[in-house]
Amino acid sequence: MSIDAIGASLGTPTASATSPISNTTLNQSDLIKLFLTELQYQDPMDPVNNEQFLAQLAQFATLQTSEDTDTNMQNLVFMNSASQSLSLLSKDVEMVDAQGNTVDGTITAIQFSTSGPLLTVTASDGSVQTDVQLAQINLVRP
Repeated sequence: MSIDAIGASLGTPTASATSPISNTTLNQSDLIKLFLTELQYQDPMDPVNNEQFLAQLAQFATLQTSEDTDTNMQNLVFMNSASQSLSLLSKDVEMVDAQGNTVDGTITAIQFSTSGPLLTVTASDGSVQTDVQLAQINLVRP
């Protein structure tokens, strides 16, 4: 999930959360299963070294902390984007439409989606632009 910010160039959001772990990589559950399988089938004459065992447990704790931090950062970026969008409601803005034209208008509505807030801009000529991302806003007028 990526969340845009005001004035970010289209296609290159200023803040993007890391992509979810793909199915081709190991996640924490897979590592725990692998670890338990290793313990189950270990050679009784040559058991796992305690230091290795503790190191692997520390790696699991680090992985969990990293995943928690990633989730918290995604939530923080989304909340910041939502707050930024709410502060723009009823403001006069200059934006770039899908064709690359500069449009002057007023933000009249905000819709929240899983990909971030989407703005509705009523242009000065009366036309309505929907699903406008924050990255499309170039200028906010006082």
